Order: sequence, then structure tokens, then C-alpha cells
Amino acid sequence: MKITAIKTCVVNAEMRNWVFVKVETDQPGLYGWGEASLEWKTRAVVGAIEDFAPMLIGEDPRRIEFLYQKMYRQSFWRVGVIGLSAISGIEQALWDIRGKELGQPVYALLGGRVRDKVRMYTHLGGGDMRAVYETQYSADPKPFVDLALAVVAKGYTAVKVLITPPTESLNGIAAYRYAEKMMAAIREAVGENVDVMVDCHGRHSVANAIEFCRVLAPYRPYFIEEPVPPENVDALAEVRRASPVPIATGERRVTRFEFRELFEKQACHVIQPDLCHCGGLWEAKKIAAMAEAYYIGVAPHNPLGPVSAAACLHLDLAVSNFGVQEMPRQPGTALTDVCPVQIKWQDGYLLPPTRPGLGVEFDAGAARAHPYRRSQGPLLRREDGAFTNW
Repeated sequence: MKITAIKTCVVNAEMRNWVFVKVETDQPGLYGWGEASLEWKTRAVVGAIEDFAPMLIGEDPRRIEFLYQKMYRQSFWRVGVIGLSAISGIEQALWDIRGKELGQPVYALLGGRVRDKVRMYTHLGGGDMRAVYETQYSADPKPFVDLALAVVAKGYTAVKVLITPPTESLNGIAAYRYAEKMMAAIREAVGENVDVMVDCHGRHSVANAIEFCRVLAPYRPYFIEEPVPPENVDALAEVRRASPVPIATGERRVTRFEFRELFEKQACHVIQPDLCHCGGLWEAKKIAAMAEAYYIGVAPHNPLGPVSAAACLHLDLAVSNFGVQEMPRQPGTALTDVCPVQIKWQDGYLLPPTRPGLGVEFDAGAARAHPYRRSQGPLLRREDGAFTNW
């Protein structure tokens, strides 16, 4: 079997463009789909996939680790998130091909199921980014409460919120009081049987992050995510040691080599590799295995499309230290014309796919109704006009 072509398909999804990768083979009707979506770097990722394609044409798609090493090492310069996103999408498509060839779901090729279903959580707004980022500026907790209750009504048992406002290097009491007020209202509304995660988006200094953890601790957040920017692992480790609540991070790190420092410095309690960025399914499984040795849980990052969601589900089913899966949009509802067959869920849990490969279908013709549109993430400024983390 040989690879004959590698193609990309860009689909606009409101504030993001999703990048899907198709790997074709010389076997009639046998091809694979992967996802390489990277927010606001769409054309760069597509270009990287096109750069990798010539070194893969004519190769055997079943040699997944071999082809990963070829892409990763041939670049000489270690590729960053753009190159790793391209590799991740291609790698997922190779697993899709392998599963289809063998008539097996991908999780069966990763060691088989270690669980019967996969717990998931969503964001306030259920995937509507405007709800996530605009609600945070409400002085009244009611919008938070209404959105949280709407999520719980759909069957979710966990929800993630963004309630810590961007802060200065040091800030006064107002930001802490705001976060506490919002968290208290959400906790009272959803009760103790619903877990609440708090995403900080890397907005805070060490001192501010520690204080937010202390302020929110009485309301028992499931974890606090990215309390400080991702560049300095020592700073995160300081927060982790001082925090009375679990710390999660990892969505902005790629490959097991970048995750290694998190583990060695015990800088978090939960890691969040993104399968569209970290290197793909096999690399994510290696990262999870390293985390297991440090008793660190795995909660894959996934704000992206239906192929990414499917890849995460297969990993979750095969990883023993998995905890909970991010699933912002209700499975089976996003771009159903483009992906008419998607993963399934029931009562807040994702169900094991039975179809071979990743178990999703893709209609490239329907994708033409959702062409690329230039988009940009929020640009947040402090009161003095300086840009800050969003």
C-alpha cells in the first residue's frame, strides 16, 4: 500500500477555521481523515502540510511511527506548534487508514478499551465563543448561572468557566471579589454533583494566580487551568505547590519533550495535550504514559472540530489515567453536513465508536459551503492601553 496524495480542506466555523487533512492511498476507496486545526494560523498550517506531502508520497501509510519520525526529524529545526499541528493531522489520518484496513476502531489498535464510556465537559455557551468571552465582563452572575444551568440540562455533569478577569502584575481586591462572586453563584446553582473547572487562560502573575486559587478553593473547582502563562514551568510549579486546588495545563505544549519538564518539576496535577497540536494520537499516548508514572491525570484539550473530537475519544478509551474530556459543542451537532457521521454520547458520556478507523465520515463537497474566512481572536488591553493575555 502506498500514499498517493495528501490534501487539505479548510472549513469555517465562526471564530475559527478548521483544517482537515485527507491522506489517499492506492487502494480503491481507502483513505483517512485527520484534523490539524490551529486557531488563527490556518494558512500557515496548510502550507506546512503541503511542505510535508512530498516526503510522504509513495510511502506505506501503515508505518505510522516511521512516518512521524521522518516528518519530525527531517525538518532539522525542531518544528513548533504550526509544524506539529500539520504532523498531528496527517498522523491521525494514518491511524484512520490503518483502522479501516483492519476493520477495527482506532482504540483497539492502541491497546484496547480500558473503560466503557468517556466522561465529558463543555464550556458555558456550549461551544459559542461569544458566550465564553463576553459573559466574563458581566457584573451580574445571572448570565453565568443561566448558561451553566443550560449545560446541566443537556446532561453534562461538568462545565468550564472563565471567571478570572485579566489582571496586572499585582492587583487589588476587586478582581478576586468578582471571581468569588461568580463562582459562588455558579456553585449554588449547579449543586455539588456537577464539577466546575476554571480556565484562567494564562492571564495572571504567580502572586495573582495563587490568590485566585485560594479565593476559589471553598467552592471546590475540579481544577484551575493555565493560571500563569505557559512559558515558565518554574512559575507554574510555584503555583501548584501553593494552590489548595488541582492545577491543569498543557494545551500550549507540543511533543513529549515539552511535557517532560512539567512532569519532572511536578508542575501540575492534570495535563491537557491537544491531539491536533502535540503530535497526534501516538505522541499523546506516550505523553499520557509519562504522566502516569507521576500520578498525573489526562484531560485532552479539544475546542476544535468533529475529527479532533473523535481522535480524543479513541485516546481516552485506551488511556488508564484519563479523567475527563473537553467537548465544547454537543457531539453530533457541529457541521453535520460536512461530517454526517460523528461520535455519539448519552447522559454526559461519550460512547465507544464501533465503526473502523476514527469512525467519522467527511463530505468534502459539503465543505465548500463553509469556505475559509479570515478571523482573529480577542485582543485584550489593560486600562493603560497595554496588550494583555486573553
